[in-house]
Amino acid sequence: MIEDKLLQLHGRLARACAAAARPVQSVTLLVVSKTFGPGAVREAFQAGEHRFGENYVQEGVDKIAALADVRSQVEWHLIGPLQSNKTRVVAEQFDWVHSVDRLKVAQRLSEQRPAQLLPLQVCLQVNISGEPSKSGLRPDEVPAVARAVAALPRLALRGLMAIPEPAADFAAQRAPHRALHALLQALNASGLALDTLSMGMSADLEAAIAEGATLVRVGSAIFGERPAFRPAALVTPDAPPAA
Repeated sequence: MIEDKLLQLHGRLARACAAAARPVQSVTLLVVSKTFGPGAVREAFQAGEHRFGENYVQEGVDKIAALADVRSQVEWHLIGPLQSNKTRVVAEQFDWVHSVDRLKVAQRLSEQRPAQLLPLQVCLQVNISGEPSKSGLRPDEVPAVARAVAALPRLALRGLMAIPEPAADFAAQRAPHRALHALLQALNASGLALDTLSMGMSADLEAAIAEGATLVRVGSAIFGERPAFRPAALVTPDAPPAA
């Protein structure tokens, strides 16, 4: 079942890339496995996927442990909010963090990243739609924070991430993705060398790819609708049950 969904999704990605006149290799799929157990992750891994995104720190750590036998073949990405008191375990366990929205969090990740590991790959989360309920830096805050993060040891600043406000119209979907791409280009013009635009999910990946996404985060199109409540074994204090 998951293998079939992945085949369909990769076809969808290929069509979106063709429509945007982009090579399919220019877009990376991140499989978002939050609320689905280690068995589902292993099934996706066996179907050829090697990059998995988790929203909740402890849930991700539990899955990393459950799939320890394939750890060297899997990239683990934290894509959800990161509290300052959770940075150590993330610095020790994950390969990527997409949701850096404060310099303090980046500084703690830098200090706590074990020296024997490769640098932690990070993206700055931008509240590109200006929603008061959503995490992320304001666009005008990004340049100063980006320069500071880029200078930190044991981190590699790769780019920007956003979760735009949902929009049903394709043109409306494209607008915030275009704005995030423009912000990345401005940062690079100022002397940074960023290569990652983490944007686009199941509902808007075509719009994101049309506007330059290099990494799309997809879960429900692979695993189906998420359960009303997270499995009891995965519920942890840092993450309330999903609605």
